Amino acid sequence: MERLNQTSGVSEFILLGLSSRPEDQKPLFILFLIMYLVTITGNVLIILAISSDPQLHTPMYVFLSVLSFTDIWYTTTIVPRMLVDFLSEKTISYAGCLTQMYFIYALGNTDNCLLAAMAYDRYVAICDPFHYVTIMSHCRCVLLVAFSCSLPHLHSLLHILLLNQLTFCDSNVVHHFLCDINPLLKLSCSSIFVNDLTIKTEGLVFWVTPFLCIVFSYVRILMAVLRIPSAAGKRKAFSTCGSHFTVVILFYGSIFYVYLQPLSSYTVQDRVAALVYTVLTSMLNPFIYSLRNKDMKRGLGKLLGRRKS
Repeated sequence: MERLNQTSGVSEFILLGLSSRPEDQKPLFILFLIMYLVTITGNVLIILAISSDPQLHTPMYVFLSVLSFTDIWYTTTIVPRMLVDFLSEKTISYAGCLTQMYFIYALGNTDNCLLAAMAYDRYVAICDPFHYVTIMSHCRCVLLVAFSCSLPHLHSLLHILLLNQLTFCDSNVVHHFLCDINPLLKLSCSSIFVNDLTIKTEGLVFWVTPFLCIVFSYVRILMAVLRIPSAAGKRKAFSTCGSHFTVVILFYGSIFYVYLQPLSSYTVQDRVAALVYTVLTSMLNPFIYSLRNKDMKRGLGKLLGRRKS
């Protein structure tokens, strides 16, 4: 990084954020501070409820607790930096920018893999319930969690190393509220062919593969649910998967909207969409998973009742 700073002349970037108007900064600060506190509180409650209730020590809730833990750090990588920018100069060092991008990609892709693992778990539970305990064994759950948490770091490291080879000569103004690869590539005055090719090949495969696994799982789940004779059984199956499917739509819908567009068309709408998969989804996950899940409601009720007593 030091070598590149010396050759490119860029030692820091300016993050424009969501708004450049001074009168918007304090309201935005208050809004995102509240969202951050709600995100941390909600996800911590999910983790505590699952860890303290033996009835929730099943693969689905293990994946959910790891997802909540990841969301805490994912949001912490982004929002505190935003809060500082709302009240002070919107500058970030070159090394700080690449470090933030590394963790955003690593943690965001961990969410991506965990959502696929959760979809696979629901597929086995509904389509092959008699072999569920055997298929979703403790060993397999550990392997799925380890895979979901480790592989994204290699993916993130690849893109950071490639970005570190670029030269930034002219503008250092990033049209975003975080350090993301697309707005940084637009600032480079060297060839971005390799970076762009890697995004369109390795990056696309890394994102689309878990998404296709989720689609396959839910198609099979839908087919199995439609074969259930009783209406009560269908409602129970849809209720079990509905919360997870809601998260998937929010998460992947906003990501594909941002990253499947041409680099030259990166706009304000992309920044708003980025808020959905970086901040909003992490905040909504605890509500989506707890409000529509009787087991989570019971676990949270026990946890809060224990704290009061």
